[in-house]
Amino acid sequence: MTTKMGIREVVRNFSELEKYDYVEIEDKKTKEPKGMFISARLAKELKSVIEKKAKQEREKKLNKIMQFVGAFDGEFGDLTSQEIKALKREKYYEK
Repeated sequence: MTTKMGIREVVRNFSELEKYDYVEIEDKKTKEPKGMFISARLAKELKSVIEKKAKQEREKKLNKIMQFVGAFDGEFGDLTSQEIKALKREKYYEK
């Protein structure tokens, strides 16, 4: 079950959180979201999803950086710019 609760409601009735799997905490006056509460049952699943997404983002950033590493490593030697672009295209884009 899910619900929305105000900050004061959470503080005053903390035991109410046990009834729900997911609780959105919002400022009742401004209707601005302030956070969320997730039950222990769902916490492990959510943590694995967040870790997976963070890992994908790190790999994406690393791949962008690795495109330029070869230029400083001396990997390309005496190749022309067209040959370098073709190698990079094969290595990073045509998988």
